[in-house]
Amino acid sequence: MSVDLSVVSRRTALCWIAAVPGAVWAVVRGLGLDHGPVIQLIAFTPYVTAGALVVAVVTLVLRRWRPAVLAVLAATALTAMVLPRALPDADRGAGGGPELRVMTSNVLGGGADPDALVALIRAYEVDVLAIQEFTQDVADELEARGAGALLPYRQLHPINSAAGSALYSRYPLTDVGVRVHTSGFAQAYGTVSVPGAVPVLAESVHPMAPWGAPVLDDWREDLGNEPRAMPDGPVRLLLGDFNSTLDHSPLRALVASGYRDAADATGMGLAGTWGPYDGDPIPPVQLDHVLADARIRIESLRVLRLPGSDHRPVLVTMTLPPG
Repeated sequence: MSVDLSVVSRRTALCWIAAVPGAVWAVVRGLGLDHGPVIQLIAFTPYVTAGALVVAVVTLVLRRWRPAVLAVLAATALTAMVLPRALPDADRGAGGGPELRVMTSNVLGGGADPDALVALIRAYEVDVLAIQEFTQDVADELEARGAGALLPYRQLHPINSAAGSALYSRYPLTDVGVRVHTSGFAQAYGTVSVPGAVPVLAESVHPMAPWGAPVLDDWREDLGNEPRAMPDGPVRLLLGDFNSTLDHSPLRALVASGYRDAADATGMGLAGTWGPYDGDPIPPVQLDHVLADARIRIESLRVLRLPGSDHRPVLVTMTLPPG
């Protein structure tokens, strides 16, 4: 039986062409080489991982052993980076004190439905709410719908752009303030005093989005300036639109300082919270996070829906350290 060598060569070449991108992606992601236009692309690593697994299977089935080795190594490396987010952690923190329900919501510069947002606060008995892209109109609409009665303590910093920020609380807020990045994006913060628990310093996080080359340095600087966890200092809680996923090295560095990502801890780390945007067919990615001090126990996480926003609210139930 004769074999068409040209067909064999073409198949081998195609296998190499399919295997190399996954290998390059694994190296970039694994070594934290997310710079330039790669910053936007790296957010889609879970989808690339699925594609790399398909390539590995195809090259093995076709018995193209050399490209298959590369494809299998790339798929294995990417899976090791991504899969743990879909598996709940055995250790979710100590806790031991009262329960706290927190929610973060990007309201798209006032485009989100205020009635729906207040309904979520009521339905899920939210204790602390962080809002990004907070404008004066949003503040007025929420007040008119009774948000002030539900969450009477607040630190508000409305800006009629994407840079505004707010922190609402059912419990007293002290030491409140607003931190403004050099990019102009603001982050409201305050210390939440829950009876029976240690005080918790909460902050509504919103660094600059890496939408294009002119702002990539701002994005990296904003993330680099987010408050690090302090194991011997105040118990911290960061919640908001981080404009980054756990495949971005600056966010991983922030988590590594001593935080626990609530979605990662609960096995919900692949749930999309942003996209598609403006009707574009962009696969959903997880840009909205709740990072909790390692002394806080993460109980559960839910990704909700908010009409009018391109982000989905994230609700986390946690147990605080006793006071």
